[in-house]
Amino acid sequence: MAVMDAQNPLVGEATCGTLLQKLQEIWDEVGESDEDRDKMLIQIEQECLDVYKKKVEQAAKSRVQLLEALSDAKIELARLLSALGEKSFAGIPEKTSGTIKEQHAAIAPALEQLWEQKAERVKEFSDVHSQIQKICDEIAGNLNINDAPAVDEADLSLKKLDEYHAELQELQKEKSGRLHKVLEFVSSVHDLCAVLGMDFFSTVTDVHPSLIDSTGVQSKSISNDTLARLAKTVLALKEDKKQRLHKLQELTNQLIDLWNLMDTPMEERKLFDHVTCHMLASVDEVAVPGALALDLIEQAEVEVERLDQLKASRMKEIAFRKQAELEEIYVHAHIEIDPEAAREKIMTLIDSGNVEPTELLADMDNQISRAKEEGLSRKEILDKVEKWMSACEEESWLEDYNRDENRYNASRGAHLNLKRAEKARILVNKIPALVDTLVSKTRAWEEDHGIQFAYDGVPLLAMLDEYAMLRQEREEEKRRMRDQKKFHEQQNTEQDAIFSARPSPVRPVGTKKVVGPRANGSANGTPSRRLSLNSHQNGSSSVTKGGRRDNRLSAPVNYVSISKDDAASHFSGTDTVSASP
Repeated sequence: MAVMDAQNPLVGEATCGTLLQKLQEIWDEVGESDEDRDKMLIQIEQECLDVYKKKVEQAAKSRVQLLEALSDAKIELARLLSALGEKSFAGIPEKTSGTIKEQHAAIAPALEQLWEQKAERVKEFSDVHSQIQKICDEIAGNLNINDAPAVDEADLSLKKLDEYHAELQELQKEKSGRLHKVLEFVSSVHDLCAVLGMDFFSTVTDVHPSLIDSTGVQSKSISNDTLARLAKTVLALKEDKKQRLHKLQELTNQLIDLWNLMDTPMEERKLFDHVTCHMLASVDEVAVPGALALDLIEQAEVEVERLDQLKASRMKEIAFRKQAELEEIYVHAHIEIDPEAAREKIMTLIDSGNVEPTELLADMDNQISRAKEEGLSRKEILDKVEKWMSACEEESWLEDYNRDENRYNASRGAHLNLKRAEKARILVNKIPALVDTLVSKTRAWEEDHGIQFAYDGVPLLAMLDEYAMLRQEREEEKRRMRDQKKFHEQQNTEQDAIFSARPSPVRPVGTKKVVGPRANGSANGTPSRRLSLNSHQNGSSSVTKGGRRDNRLSAPVNYVSISKDDAASHFSGTDTVSASP
């Protein structure tokens, strides 16, 4: 006690010594016994020990807490470094020495900096996660984003952040591609709706409300469902466009057929140029707004219906026009028909009302198609018949030319006739081969079709057979004429020999010499003309049915051209006849 009092520099203050002295004075004054005094002092001493002990315990506990705090700080420091992916930090002292508080104070600034860096890193991760989550939700079609995504604070390294940034870039690319597809689909829907005359806004709104133009580009839905519905809508619109175009083209063909049937003037046809302009267009070529609108198709349908009703009232005129077309085809194909009976049948069918006008016209169209096919199958033979008849005409002309005694005179145009005669002789020489070809082809045609090949009602093979017989008769006539010529020449030779043996009487001066039978006509009195094979045609006429002149049927009778020797027997004197070889 004395020591404590001696060390206390503050004199007059309440210290343990002064308090004990004051207590002694009080005990002396009270008269406390020594025993009581000793007990009281022991009690006071014990209480002091208890106070010191309590303070020591508190100090020890504080030291433990400081050590735990230091340990926690070191652990937090290591955890932060690990989470941030840092192996070291510049603010951390290399060696830790000194008191606990000094050590704790040494790492506290680094810990504060790491906490700040962690907070910034967490914010960066949160932003990237939010963007990734937003794009993923847009792709999935979930646009109701409420809670921010949780950040895994165990790994806040820059490497992990770069991975998230790379993932975000990929998602942004995918979003850009999806947005591009959405805009392409929306553009296609707009163009198709314009062509079809449909409401574009209601169409895209049915797919997704965000697709209308009033919203921003980035706010448009890019979900899988939206893309699928847009693709489905585009396909449906394209199919609708295809069907409408097909229907419009069918109506256009009907309009054109009806116009052609009824000779509709161009002024009326031009009123439907907006309909007929797409007659040959493909689906992709039709891009004019409203070109395939329903009201336009309905307008074409109404016009077709009106023309159909008008066509029914003009059925006779249309049917007779088709009948005339059919007759023209048969005439060109040289097929014999009875036009009057056909027209009477048409009149009867129309007046009776037992047949629909469309059915009658369809039947006549079928007849026209069959007639064209038949004419096409006969074309090769008819072309050769044309050549054959043309050659026979040239042969007939050549015969007439050979009979002309003045053909070699220097008259006007004589050189042209001479050239024609040379060409005619070449053509006439080809007639036998042409006839043989005609016979073979005609027989082949009849075998294929099972019917006779008739030329204007006359069997072609019969014509060719008759022509062959006439040729044979002509050959026999030529041989008879040659024999007769030789006989007359022999008689003339004998008479000349008799006359040369007799003396000639004296003639008066100035008298002319009288020529014998050679002066007039031939020696045997045969007419100076060539027999024409036309006389063997039993009076056949060159006018065919219908009032048309047909020079072809009368021509084939001249098959064999006459030779020079044969021709000489038809003329008197020393006339020379030029004929085909």
